Amino acid sequence: MDIDYTDVSETPQQTSSLLDVDMMQRCHSPEIGSPDRVPKIGMKFESEDLAYKFYNMYAGLVGFSVRKDFKNRSKIDGSVMSRRFVCFKRGFRLPDKRNLNVKKPHKELRTGCSAQMTISRQSDGKYRIIHFEANHNHEVVSPEAVHILPSHRKLIVAQAIEADLVDRSGIRQNLVSDSMGRQVGDQGNLGYLPINLHSRRMKDMKGGEAGSLLSYFQKQQSENPSFFYAIQLDIDEQITNLFWADAKMVIDYSHFGDVVYFDTTYRTNQLCRPLAAFIGVDHHKEMVLFGAALLYDETPETFQWLFQTFMQAMSRKKPKTILTAHDLEMAKAIGLVFPKTYHRICVWNLWQNAMRHLGPHFEDQDDFGKDLRNCIYDHEEEDQFFQSWEAMLEKYGLWDNAWLQEIYKIKETWAMVYGRQIFCADVKSTLLSERFNRCLRKYLKSDSDVLQFLNRFEKVVANLRYKELQSNNSNSHREPILKASEALLKHAWDIYTPNVFEVFKKEFEDCCDLVISQCNENGSLFEYSFSSFGKPCQHIVKFNSSDDTINCSCMKFEYAGILCSHALKVVNVRNIKTVPNKYILKRWTKGARVGTVEGSQECVVHEDPALAMLNRYKDLSRKAIELSTWAAESEEGYVFMSRIFNEGMLGLESIYMRKFNDSDNGKV
Repeated sequence: MDIDYTDVSETPQQTSSLLDVDMMQRCHSPEIGSPDRVPKIGMKFESEDLAYKFYNMYAGLVGFSVRKDFKNRSKIDGSVMSRRFVCFKRGFRLPDKRNLNVKKPHKELRTGCSAQMTISRQSDGKYRIIHFEANHNHEVVSPEAVHILPSHRKLIVAQAIEADLVDRSGIRQNLVSDSMGRQVGDQGNLGYLPINLHSRRMKDMKGGEAGSLLSYFQKQQSENPSFFYAIQLDIDEQITNLFWADAKMVIDYSHFGDVVYFDTTYRTNQLCRPLAAFIGVDHHKEMVLFGAALLYDETPETFQWLFQTFMQAMSRKKPKTILTAHDLEMAKAIGLVFPKTYHRICVWNLWQNAMRHLGPHFEDQDDFGKDLRNCIYDHEEEDQFFQSWEAMLEKYGLWDNAWLQEIYKIKETWAMVYGRQIFCADVKSTLLSERFNRCLRKYLKSDSDVLQFLNRFEKVVANLRYKELQSNNSNSHREPILKASEALLKHAWDIYTPNVFEVFKKEFEDCCDLVISQCNENGSLFEYSFSSFGKPCQHIVKFNSSDDTINCSCMKFEYAGILCSHALKVVNVRNIKTVPNKYILKRWTKGARVGTVEGSQECVVHEDPALAMLNRYKDLSRKAIELSTWAAESEEGYVFMSRIFNEGMLGLESIYMRKFNDSDNGKV
């Protein structure tokens, strides 16, 4: 009777991974005599590839390696009609003339072994075993050494992905292998690295910089269609500027793209090519990257192309606020592409320019820096800003200073009195991009070619994303100790991420120092005047009891998205025990990432499937190692864990069998 072996996988790649893992499990078991593991004449397979995998699995159980021998093809359609798989020691090599001049020629490995399995295609399209020879004329290897044999040297898909990612960080190849070996217990549990990583780097660059860039971006897009890139060419069809954003960047922008920090201060290599980075902050107040570009110049036309391309990648969604350094060329392009976006000048950058142009005043007069800072930050009314500015010019004799006259013309872009009502995620400078540049300098070298730069740039981005994973994990480990009376804080902890909660908590604590100096009531409208101990500045909070609307003169909620201490004082006085829904900004909450995202082609964006597989693999590997270490301490634990693993393998086979059947029946 013919025995029919069908595919139990969803895809060819998953078939390879599942059967290879299964083979390695079984080669350590005493079940080699089981009838479903030994080839028999009459067994059938859906494909030639499945027949090979079955024979190779059997070879792993016995302890030899498989080589594909002859095959006969149909003269009509070229399909394989018959194929023979043999032991890798079959036959003998012909004499190599080159060995005559070699002091230590390669040893002869072949012994003329006759072990083999031959298959033939049947009328139903399946392949049937028509000949099988089990005997070997040489010793087979022990189960512990099977993974060294050529046909069993395989990395599962997730390991291959990880090897590639680690290599791109610039780590030496031997350290890549060592690192992966430690993750799976030891090197004996790890297949070999399928390619020479150094040779791959050389191969990647053989097409020249332009060809390598195009190949890199095409590969990224083929692995995940949501990957976006654009290249600008000059009149000679040479690459001038390029922009890219992976799927995770597009997703991050959809959730946190209300505020963007644009920076071009990092230079990639000795050619001083600027790296332009679009940066933001996530719900943990951690840095995220929305996109990046390599620029060959910094003209208004270049910036205009870049901003338009960025909008195309992000489904035309424009930010509410964009922060940049003080740059006239950049400002011109922003005005054209983002006419309704609030353009804010980085205060830190402004301060550095002030020290450069007004250095003697900072050195000789201690109060000058304090007075300039007061003009930038402290005023809530425009008239107060005017009076403070003029008083500073008069006090230090700076009425004719050209630099101060220039920045006064663009005061709306840096003075807080003009920006309080515009949301900026509570960040007033591009110090965030300075942190990003430090991350780049840690991994990138000045002599890196462009492809090495891109590969190592991925490592920088991966580290930024790992910080978010750490922050997510801390949600369940950093629960604060709160008093029973602090119901408002408990509610804030439930909705906000830990880092944002700390900001909220600081405002709540500050409200305890506030004193209500006056309260006016007009129906449902209340107006409170506050003052702080030791501070002359007063703040006005208006509260409407009909809908719990709160407006403070400091406008912290408008530019930071978190209620200020003055507003929280009113909330406390009104005996409100939860944060009003209208003052809970989703981007600061634990559920900030809930919802789907549409990409530039109006399709749902999915994160990189390769990275998703890698993360699942790492998590399962860690758990498997922990369980195995624990179980190995006793015979009872070993027997118990072996049974669990065997049941798991059967369960996985059942899952992939159902998926295969659904796919075969057109349900998937």
